[in-house]
Amino acid sequence: MILTHGVGGRQDLPLPLEYVIAGAVLALLVSFGLLVLTTRRAAEGQVVGPRNPRGWPLPRLGRVVDSPAWTALWRVVGLLIFAYFVLVAFAGTDNALNPIFGMTYVWLWVGIVPFSLLFGPVWKAISPARTIVAGLTWLRGPGDPPFRLPERLGYWPAAFALLAFAWLELVYPDNNYLGPVRLWLAVYLAVMILGGVLFGEEFLERCDPFEVYSSMVAKLSVWGRTQAGNLVVRTPLGNLDTLRPAPGMVAVVSVLFGTIVYDSYRESPPWLQLVQSPEISGGTAYLISNLALISFPLLVAGFYCVGTMLTGVGDVPRRALPAELAPSIVPIIVGYVVAHYLSYFWESGLATLRNASDPFGNGSDWFGTADMPVSYFFAFHATLLAVIKVAAVIIGHVLGVWSAHIRALQVLPKKHLVSGQVPLLLTMVGFTVGGLYLLFAA
Repeated sequence: MILTHGVGGRQDLPLPLEYVIAGAVLALLVSFGLLVLTTRRAAEGQVVGPRNPRGWPLPRLGRVVDSPAWTALWRVVGLLIFAYFVLVAFAGTDNALNPIFGMTYVWLWVGIVPFSLLFGPVWKAISPARTIVAGLTWLRGPGDPPFRLPERLGYWPAAFALLAFAWLELVYPDNNYLGPVRLWLAVYLAVMILGGVLFGEEFLERCDPFEVYSSMVAKLSVWGRTQAGNLVVRTPLGNLDTLRPAPGMVAVVSVLFGTIVYDSYRESPPWLQLVQSPEISGGTAYLISNLALISFPLLVAGFYCVGTMLTGVGDVPRRALPAELAPSIVPIIVGYVVAHYLSYFWESGLATLRNASDPFGNGSDWFGTADMPVSYFFAFHATLLAVIKVAAVIIGHVLGVWSAHIRALQVLPKKHLVSGQVPLLLTMVGFTVGGLYLLFAA
């Protein structure tokens, strides 16, 4: 059945209870095993962190990737995608066959994770805002931007922008109509271009929600840069170790994780019973959804900040610990994105590719994919999907716990190597078990 608007539901197959229990037990065992391993090695004076944080240089590939021709190629690709997007946004039909919805909610919002894991900070390479800002800056001539971005602002604008996009996708009732999607993206692009011209590239690095999201996820890829800017290959943990704390980073990871948690919870029976109750009006249900979208990131941030600040028994001030340890949440976010959106990304992504070939619904076949069937592979292989879900959550948990241990050992005195990490460990386990429960409840 083709829906009138949007790209369809985001519901995925729920996890069987036995998988949830097995995953929770495995997360607990692995967590304490890593705690014992890291603290024992640290107490013995052994190196606990990444073995090769500098990475393995790739001079030939680096010369290609850093060449003006390579940069220009992906700028052109980004502009072509942007031009196509504008075309279907203003000339396409306002129904589910318009590829704009899948390009926004599937390819961009969900796809930014696997693409950044595989290729590094992809949005930075193809962002139309960056290309337009670069062109305007060239027209303006050499010199520094007119204003300097305050350091204390950090990632806060990106955190609010990410929350605003999550609101559009998950809460706003008319999010599957062209008008709201066009308006949100037009405002986003205008703000990014204006900010980039006034404050320079640093504005895009700190305030563009998609670039911040992509760059953080890219820290789990194998592609990295040295301080001199040279291309290297690193282990994911070695790359993640280069993500340094900054103001607003806790807000960003809390919004990303909290909105995904909300997306899972709103598919659970208790939530559906609440918002669909005869006693609850449509306006009240909408208000409850808005409050819940805000509450979940706040709960994640509160739970995380308490757990990390209880870890503080060294020389680092407790209030600085949440930001110091915030990069350790990125693997958990990535694992949960894979677990929650895998089949959605696969099925809706293929449907979007099919619709993209016939953007006006007139029987055209621009890219040769108009007659491509949509594969429902995971719907017919539920056991495989469940295993992948649990594996994604556990792998994300393991990387997050290991990263958190490494960072905690840098600030803890020897006499508190174990006791100081217990609150942090319980926090990470709580996130993982809670995520598995929500995948079951959905």
